Amino acid sequence: MFYVWAHRKRPMKTDKWWFAAILLLAIGVLGANGRPSKEGFGSPPYRPVMRFRHKQDGIPESLRIKGFMDHNGYPGPCEHKYCGLGHHCVVDHDFGQGECKCLDHCKPHYKPVCGSDRKLYQNHCELHRTSCLRGHKITIAHSEECFYKDDNCRLIDYRQMKTKILELNDRRYMASNIYGSHKDSMVARKQLVDIMFRRFDVDNSGRVDAKELSQVIKQEGLSKDKPECTLFDLLKYNDIDDDEHLTKEEFYTTFDVYMLTLPHDQKVSITTVTVGQSAVLTCAIRGEHRPPILWKRNNQYLNSLNLEDLNQIPSQDFGDDGSLYITKVTTSHMGNYTCHADGVENLFQTHALRVNVPPVIRVYPESQAREPGVTASLRCHAEGIPSPQLSWLKNGMDITTKLSKQLTLQANGSEVHISNVHFEDTGAYTCIAKNEAGVDEDISSLFVEDSARKTLANILWREEGLGIGNMFYVFYEDGIKVIQPVACEIQRHIKPSEKLLGLQEEVCPASAGEEVQRCVWSSAVNIKDKFIYVTQPTLDRVLIVDIQSQKAVQVVSTDPYPVKLHYDKSHDHVWLLSWGDMEKNFPTLQVINQASGRTSHHTVHTQPVGRNFDRVDDFFIPASSLIINHVRFGLILHRNEPVLHKIDLETTSYVKNISLRQYNCIPKSIAYTHLGGYYFVSCMPDSTGAAQPQLILDSVTDAVIGQNSDVTGTAFASPDGHYMVTVDDGDGLMRIQLISERGEIQDPFDIHTNLHISDLAFQRSFTELHQYNVFGSSGRQTDALFVELSTGKVKMIKSLKEATKAFEWPWSSRNRVMVGSGLFGQYLMTPSRDSLFILDGRLSKLNCEITDVLKGNVVVWVGES
Repeated sequence: MFYVWAHRKRPMKTDKWWFAAILLLAIGVLGANGRPSKEGFGSPPYRPVMRFRHKQDGIPESLRIKGFMDHNGYPGPCEHKYCGLGHHCVVDHDFGQGECKCLDHCKPHYKPVCGSDRKLYQNHCELHRTSCLRGHKITIAHSEECFYKDDNCRLIDYRQMKTKILELNDRRYMASNIYGSHKDSMVARKQLVDIMFRRFDVDNSGRVDAKELSQVIKQEGLSKDKPECTLFDLLKYNDIDDDEHLTKEEFYTTFDVYMLTLPHDQKVSITTVTVGQSAVLTCAIRGEHRPPILWKRNNQYLNSLNLEDLNQIPSQDFGDDGSLYITKVTTSHMGNYTCHADGVENLFQTHALRVNVPPVIRVYPESQAREPGVTASLRCHAEGIPSPQLSWLKNGMDITTKLSKQLTLQANGSEVHISNVHFEDTGAYTCIAKNEAGVDEDISSLFVEDSARKTLANILWREEGLGIGNMFYVFYEDGIKVIQPVACEIQRHIKPSEKLLGLQEEVCPASAGEEVQRCVWSSAVNIKDKFIYVTQPTLDRVLIVDIQSQKAVQVVSTDPYPVKLHYDKSHDHVWLLSWGDMEKNFPTLQVINQASGRTSHHTVHTQPVGRNFDRVDDFFIPASSLIINHVRFGLILHRNEPVLHKIDLETTSYVKNISLRQYNCIPKSIAYTHLGGYYFVSCMPDSTGAAQPQLILDSVTDAVIGQNSDVTGTAFASPDGHYMVTVDDGDGLMRIQLISERGEIQDPFDIHTNLHISDLAFQRSFTELHQYNVFGSSGRQTDALFVELSTGKVKMIKSLKEATKAFEWPWSSRNRVMVGSGLFGQYLMTPSRDSLFILDGRLSKLNCEITDVLKGNVVVWVGES
C-alpha cells in the first residue's frame, strides 16, 4: 500500500517562537474561566511557606538595573523603587532621584504570550513594554485565539495527543519499571522518553524528522482515525531551532522531561518582613529548560489572578527565576506560599511569610490629678507582632528600682498602681513597648497636689466620669440619655420634643394622631468622639448629635427605612443600609462622606451605573484597630444569593463577585481577622433547616479556602484579631478559636451554653497582658455570660431582667446589645426591655440598674477607645 503523508503547513514564525508557545500556555490546561484545570494542576497536600530576598540579590552585575547601587556599593536611588511590569528605574542625575520609565528594549527570548488586545507578543516583557508605551493596560489573555488561527490542532488537543502517546509506550515498554509510573517519577519518565526517541530515530542520526514520524504513524496504525493533532505537530510546536528536526533535548521538552533540582535545605524557607516593606520570594527550583514557575497561596494559583499587590517578576528584569514580588506587605499577606515548575507538581518549595509590626502604644489617662492619700492607676496597652514587651520609666528612670507595697506593677506590667499617693509620686510615667520590629512609647502624667481641682493640672486632666467623655449614650423611646457609668448618673436627657441646635426641627417629631411623642431608633455610630450618627428608620433620616454640646444639630435625609450604620475610619465615610420598606423590598446602600467634618451632610448612592443593588441584604466592612488603620475593601451580601460582592471603599464602587455556590452557602454574617487576612463567613441553614459550617475566605486571593471545620453560627472577632468567637443558638455552643501571630487558625474549644446569645462585647483583660475577655447578652433570658478567653473560665451574671422581645425589635437579630467602654474601659452596658444594666468588667459583676428606659437597645460609648 502506498502511504501518502503531507507536512502540515506551518503558520508564519517570527524568530522561532512556537516552542515557547507550548511552555507559556503550559502554565496550565486552561479552562473556560481562564484558570488551570484540575487535570493540569493536581497538587499533593503540603503545608505551604518564604525567603525574603532583595530583588537584586544574586543577580549578575550585567543584569543589575542601573542606579540600584552607587559606585561605593551603597544603595542608590533605585534601590527600593519598584516600577512595575514594562518599566524600569532610571536615575535622574540632576536631582539624584529614581524615575520610572518604559523599558527601552527587552531581552531577545521567545516565550510568546497573547495580550488582551488580541495580539501576540514574543514574550511577557514585550507585552508589558507595549502597555507602558501606549499608556493603557494590556493584560495576559488566557485564550488561545491569537495562537491558533486557521489551525485545527489546539493546545488542549495537542496535550491529550502527547499523553496518549506516552501511555501507549508506557504500557508497551515500562510495565515492570522499578521507578514506577512516568506520571509520578521523573526518572521513569526520562527512561520512557529515551526509549521512545530511540524508536522514533530510525536512522540513528540523533535527530527525528517528518519522514521518521510518518513511519511511526504507519507502524502504530495512527492513521486509521483522524485526530485533530498528529505526530507532525511535534515539529510545529517543539522544533525550537526550526531546522525541521527534533533533537533529543527538544524531544525531552516535548514530553516534559525536566531534570529539576531543589536543595534539601531549601525545601522550606522562612521569611520575616516588617509591615509596609516589599518582598521578593524566589523559587529555588533549578534545572535546564525549566518550565515556568507557578505560585500558590492556600491552594490558589496566583499567576493568573492579576493581583495589584502580588506580581510575578518577569525574567527579563531579574533573571529566569520566576520570583514573586509583594508590594507593601500587610498582615493579611502572612501565611504559606508554594512554588513549583509547571507540570512538575511533586517537586515544590514551601515558603512561610512572617510579618512583623512595630508596636503601637496607648496610655490612660494621659493626665490626672490626685490629692494625697488616694489611689492612682496608670494603664498601658500596646499591640504589635510579635507581642510587645512593656516597661515603665518615671521621670526617665527605670520604675522597677522603686517598686514597693505602695508602688506596684499589675496585669503583667501593663498597669502602674499607686496606693496612698504622696507628693513625690508626681511625675511623667513613660510606658515603653518593644518588639523585633521597633519601639513606641507614651507618657501618662500624674499630679499630686492639695486642692487638685483648682490647679492647672486639673484643667489638663479629664477625670473619669466627668466632662463630655467617658459616657454611654442610650437611644430609647423617650429620647436620648447620657449616662456616666462609674456612679450610674444621668448627665443629660434629650427629650423627643427638644429642637435641633439653631433649628425648629425636633429630635423626634410626633407622628399624625400620636398621643405620646416617641422615638424609634435602629443603629448608631461614634464619629471620632465628635458626633454620633443615629438612624431614625420611620422618619427616613439620620440624626447627628454633637458630642461637645450634647445636642442634636443636623438631620440627613435618606432612602426609606435606614436601619444600619457603619463608620469607616479609613476614609471618614458612614455607610448606610436602607430597606425601602418594612419587608425589605427596596434596599439600597448609601454613603455619607466627610462624616467628621462640621459641614452640611448628605447621602450618596453607592451602586455604579449598570449595577443593581436592589437585593442587598447586608454589608460588612472590617473594623480598624491600633495597628490596622487602613481598610481597603468591604463586602455586600445579597438576599438568597450564594455570592459575596466586593466593593472598593475608596471609590465606593463594585469590584468583583466571589462565588460561594460550590459550598451552597448563602452568607448570613461575616467576621474578619487581619492575621492572615481571613474572612469567616456564616451561612444560612440549608433547605432542610440544618446549620452549615462557616467558610474561610482568603482576602488576598478572594478565594474560599474551605469550611471552618464543623464550626457553625455567627462569628465575632476580638479587636486584636487573635480570637474568633462563634455563637450557635441551634446547639447552644460558643466556640473559641485562637489565631496565632503567624495567621494560623487553631482548633476550636467549646463552651456549652443555653443562653441564646444576642450580642458579644470584648474587653481587655485586667490581669493578663495581650488577652481579652468576652461578655455575652441573652436575647431570651435574664442572665449575661462572662468568658475569660485565655483559660475558658466562665461566670454567669444574673438577674438582668427580660430583653426586648425579638418581634418588638425588627431592625436586627440582636434584640439585646452588649456595649463596652473602649480600650481602657471598666464598664459595659446592656439593656432590658425597660431598664439599663451597667456591668463592672473588672469585677465581672453587676454595677447598677437604671430604670424607666424603654427599648434602649441602641447604645454608643463616647470616650477613651
